[in-house]
Amino acid sequence: MLSLILHGRKSLELQRCRTLRFAVNPLQDSSAFSSASAATLRKGHNFTVSTYLIESLGFTTKLAESISKKVTFEERANAQSVLSLLRRYKFRDSHISSIITNYPRLLTLDAERSLAPKLDFLKSRGASTSELTEILSKVPKILRIKKDKTLSRYYDFVREIVHSDKISSELLPPPHGPNRIRNVFALRQLGVPQDLLFPLLVSENGTANGKERFQESLKKVLELGFDPATSKFVQALRMLYQMSEKTIEEKVSVYKKLGLSVEDVWGMFKRWPTFMTNSEKKIAQTFETFGKCGLVEQEILSAFKKFPQCIGASEHDCNIADSVETFVALGFSRDESVLIVKRFPQCIGLSVEMVKKKTEFVVKEMNWPLKAVASYPQVFGLSMEKRIVPRCEVIKALMSKGLLGSELPSIGSALLCTNDTFLERYVTKYDDDQLVAELMGIFTRGHVSTK
Repeated sequence: MLSLILHGRKSLELQRCRTLRFAVNPLQDSSAFSSASAATLRKGHNFTVSTYLIESLGFTTKLAESISKKVTFEERANAQSVLSLLRRYKFRDSHISSIITNYPRLLTLDAERSLAPKLDFLKSRGASTSELTEILSKVPKILRIKKDKTLSRYYDFVREIVHSDKISSELLPPPHGPNRIRNVFALRQLGVPQDLLFPLLVSENGTANGKERFQESLKKVLELGFDPATSKFVQALRMLYQMSEKTIEEKVSVYKKLGLSVEDVWGMFKRWPTFMTNSEKKIAQTFETFGKCGLVEQEILSAFKKFPQCIGASEHDCNIADSVETFVALGFSRDESVLIVKRFPQCIGLSVEMVKKKTEFVVKEMNWPLKAVASYPQVFGLSMEKRIVPRCEVIKALMSKGLLGSELPSIGSALLCTNDTFLERYVTKYDDDQLVAELMGIFTRGHVSTK
């Protein structure tokens, strides 16, 4: 394993010498939970998990509905006792938000019989309140471990990782312990960050449990050139670990029959590791769907190679598989509709409702012509709340002040650039501090939550 880690590090250094990329993914902390009034916490037959999460924890509707798909309970009493217990142990609202988001089933556990003894055990071993709340908010699923000895071992391992990262020191290899801890240690040495590392430690799918199989999968992922600092690295590791050599060969064979080479298939895997899970039937359906949208064989294969994530979307998914007709119905010409699918194949996996919503907004609200939208179909893949709305609000403000002339900027200039570039083009370039502050306020307010 040590030689594999050293080999992996050397390969990564060579890759970084060839290319250096920076990515910024800013996260905005949510405000403190809203206090629930007696009226909103009333008992009744209208109780739902999502409503409870919104009223008791201040979650957005979108987040609450997402969590409610992972956990069910019919009344709030038990969940309320869990929240009360966490607050009694000095967990702040931000900690609780993180814990419930990552481990919603915690709300169904017995607070006094299951959770309290584990918290008491960890504190009895010297865990301070600040340490306990920090570590459990990062890896709440270790609370489902039943045996004290195992819980202690996993908690200590997480604590060592968190501590060593804070002081930028090397983490000493675990002298003993299960394969999972040794494997996670190896991944940590390769540079896998905490937010990707810890889920593997407590995962139920067993990716980090194996020995020889894990090492073989890790070696292949490193050879393919995946960056350990990215989520695709972990996705690729999971895919290769879960599939046998025979299954992988069968998957590759299916794509070879379509006209793709082995190198093409592994290139697609590097772009989108989970594409390898698609069945032969699903692959054929997607191929057929693209054909119905006007693409010829070579164009379909090109779309597969560039956008493997679109494989799996088909007319049986009730999305816009018959994409050309969908776009024609929205006012695009047939030629424009075919062009949209060719330039943005992922559109076959989008819902009709979302495509319609985005089209109507940029055309009716912003007055961009359909022809312009067809030229930049990547717009259909952008978030309304995080990208389209906030930027368009800034553009409208500038237009109303006469600062952009009589013509709208192109969709590409306004919506497809990075946040930094957008702000440089349309906000911070002005010398008027008051105007810049106003535009920044509009831009920030535009990042609305889906209610």
